[in-house]
Amino acid sequence: MGIVDGKVAVVTGGTRGIGFSIVKTFLENGAKVALAGSRQETVDAALSKLAAEGHADNVMGICPDLHDPDSVAQAFGEVVARFGKLDVLCNNAGVSSRTSLLDYTLDEFQSVIDLNVVDVFVCSQAATRIMVDQGTGGSIINTSSMVGKYAQPSGSAYPTSKFAVNGLTLSLARELASHGIRVNAVAPGITHTDMVDQLPEELIKPLVASIPLGRMGEPHDIANAVMFLASDMSSYISGAVIPVDGLSRP
Repeated sequence: MGIVDGKVAVVTGGTRGIGFSIVKTFLENGAKVALAGSRQETVDAALSKLAAEGHADNVMGICPDLHDPDSVAQAFGEVVARFGKLDVLCNNAGVSSRTSLLDYTLDEFQSVIDLNVVDVFVCSQAATRIMVDQGTGGSIINTSSMVGKYAQPSGSAYPTSKFAVNGLTLSLARELASHGIRVNAVAPGITHTDMVDQLPEELIKPLVASIPLGRMGEPHDIANAVMFLASDMSSYISGAVIPVDGLSRP
């Protein structure tokens, strides 16, 4: 038995990187999972990988428009129809940015805020409505970032969005505690994902060298922290933003 045995989770941004690792870790530890992606083809590709590893019966794919509350509510309803309940929401979908202030367009800035903040609100609201109706509590885990505490030298929309995620996490934790719904966040440091692989080596190398634990994080490092927050092992933790960064500091 795994530490999330019997739980049902939705993971947004679940088709690759940290999100896909969260999905796999949950499945390997007894959960049933709906992975959400932005495109049906990426959802199908992720499901095929998981089916090849023997997880077909315990995973499903959804592809809601995260900007649209009705689309999200319908997709989460499909999860409940398939698996009978919803215990955990992992708000992992997000986008980074490194555009300088002088080059930012309002549209680009707004698009980062929409995906990284507004969509977290939309999904949290939809999941909370289900959890409150169920009356058995639940867990919402948001993906923040180390830049949500320390910022970064360009791409100001990204750290701004993660500061907002931290604030939303703490606010919802207080608001939803009476329903038995815990709300926490993980704040990854530099993690070996496709997003990081696209950054120039001259930027990444000195950052990794500054990490006291001596290495870049791996997606499973983040997934393990998320699984802990989703489990009953963390039943007295809410409103926390847990750094998973090897003690990295900018």
